[in-house]
Amino acid sequence: MFDADTPETLLEVNNIEVIYNHVILVLKGVSLSVPKGGITALLGGNGAGKTTTLKAISNLLASERGEVTKGSIVYRGERVADRNPAALVKRGVIQVMEGRHCFEHLTVEENLLTGAYTRADGTAAIKRDLEMVYDYFPRLRERRKSQAGYTSGGEQQMVAMGRALMSRPEMILLDEPSMGLAPQLVEQIFQIVKAVNEGEGVTFLLAEQNTNVALRYAHYGYILENGRIVMDGPAAALRENPDVKEFYLGMSDEGRKSFRDVRSYRRRKRWLA
Repeated sequence: MFDADTPETLLEVNNIEVIYNHVILVLKGVSLSVPKGGITALLGGNGAGKTTTLKAISNLLASERGEVTKGSIVYRGERVADRNPAALVKRGVIQVMEGRHCFEHLTVEENLLTGAYTRADGTAAIKRDLEMVYDYFPRLRERRKSQAGYTSGGEQQMVAMGRALMSRPEMILLDEPSMGLAPQLVEQIFQIVKAVNEGEGVTFLLAEQNTNVALRYAHYGYILENGRIVMDGPAAALRENPDVKEFYLGMSDEGRKSFRDVRSYRRRKRWLA
């Protein structure tokens, strides 16, 4: 259970810079902290650097010709750079990629079972956890024998999250869970994130453009713009911050505005000063 008063720090990202192809600077001194047992949101628009931050944590940048050139990432007191991605999975760090990425030719249940491939605690324990996943995702129980490639976008997102749970993770890096989903499904996905966090004690770091829904479920939030953290704080405080309301929630003291209307130079200057 998350303790807001005395949280244990699980992950520390310390002033990192990330460069792609030895030329393109994507992250510029990003620092953040993820407490054990909490839901931490990494917020910002498309291209802000959210996915790059998650891939830096899970040590997946090399496959895209990216690298952390400055700073450090420490998980449970150990530098992430010293571990390959497979070793991090065994340590309990699982990334659910943007776009869901199911094995389309496998059934829903076969997809879920691939998440247990690193485990060595026996078939009975894996079966128990499969039932646990079905309890959180009843729709997957109904579709367990269906080929994953023929399920809906929301069901595929559930498969990806369920597969992550099958590895018995300590922390899940969840990238854009709301992308391409109807509002009702988005709400359902975040309710499941909250239930898993509270019921299984899984820590979440989620990257999300949908600031409104993310801040209703997260405990703490960081806002990224152009590869930099421009604001952070408890989720409840960010929801009430006038800049966040105007930039990301489309609200101001005068009422609701369009994103184009509120993204003014005056506010940008105040944010980034």
